[in-house]
Amino acid sequence: MRVVDGKGGLLVAVRRLSQWPARGSGCHSSHAEVVTGSTAWLGRGLACVCAQRREIDGRLLLNLTPSQEECLRRLQSRIIVTYDSSNKEHQEALWALWYYAYPGVELHGLISNQWKEMGWQGKDPSTDFRGGGFISLENLLFFAKNYPKSFHALLRKQEGVRAMWEYPFSVAGVNITFMLIQMFDLQAGRPRSMVGAIFLKLLLENERAFDMLYCITFKMMDQQWLAMHASYMDFNLVMKSTRRQLERELLLEDTQRIEDMPSYRLLKR
Repeated sequence: MRVVDGKGGLLVAVRRLSQWPARGSGCHSSHAEVVTGSTAWLGRGLACVCAQRREIDGRLLLNLTPSQEECLRRLQSRIIVTYDSSNKEHQEALWALWYYAYPGVELHGLISNQWKEMGWQGKDPSTDFRGGGFISLENLLFFAKNYPKSFHALLRKQEGVRAMWEYPFSVAGVNITFMLIQMFDLQAGRPRSMVGAIFLKLLLENERAFDMLYCITFKMMDQQWLAMHASYMDFNLVMKSTRRQLERELLLEDTQRIEDMPSYRLLKR
C-alpha cells in the first residue's frame, strides 16, 4: 500500500513481507557505501502511516536453511554474553573504545573518573553494561570504527541546539542496544512481530545488520531529541518516539536493505 500526503510530498510504502524476494540461503557480510542526501524530512513526521504492529504467521519463518539458522544463532549467542571485567578480551575492548573516542588522550585506568566524560554513570563503566551486556560495548566500538564522524558528533553533542541537561552518551548507547534486542525478539528464539521478521531478512543479507541498525538508531535518537527539544527527564519519551520511527522505516516497502532506510543517510564516516 502507498499513501501520498496531501501536499504531494511524502510517500509512504507499507511492506508486505510475502513480497520480499529470496536472497539466498546464507549470511552475507557487506560494507556498503554511505548514501548522501537531504535529511529535511526529519522532524516532519509521517503524514499517514498505515503500518500497524501485528503478529506474524510463524510459518513464514519455518523454512530457514541450516546456514540461516546459524546466522541467527550467532547473533543470539552474542546477546547472552555479559560484560566480565576480569575477561582480557572485554578489558581490551573497553580500552579500545576510549582511544577511538579520545585519540591521544591517556586513560588512567579501566576504573577512572575520566569515563564520566564519555557519559558513563560512574568511574567504572562495567556497572552500566548490565542492561545490554558485552554486545552493547561491541556496538559502541562498531559505531566508533565505522562511522567516526557521526560517533564523535554525538559524543561531543556537536549538532543542533542542545539542552542544558543532556542525555549521557554511553548510557544512551546501552539503552539502544537493549531496546533493539527487545524490539526484534532476539531473546525469544524466533521473531514474533513483523519488524522482527523484517530484521531477520536484513540479518540474512548482512550479518552486521544489528550493529548497523544500532548506529542508525543512535543517530535517529539524537535527531528525535533535537526535534522534541528534549532534556534529560524526557529520555524515555525520546526512546519511544525513536522506536516508532525505526519501525516505520523498517516497514517501508522500499526498505529491502539497511542502506535503503531514509535514516541511513544520516551516518557519516
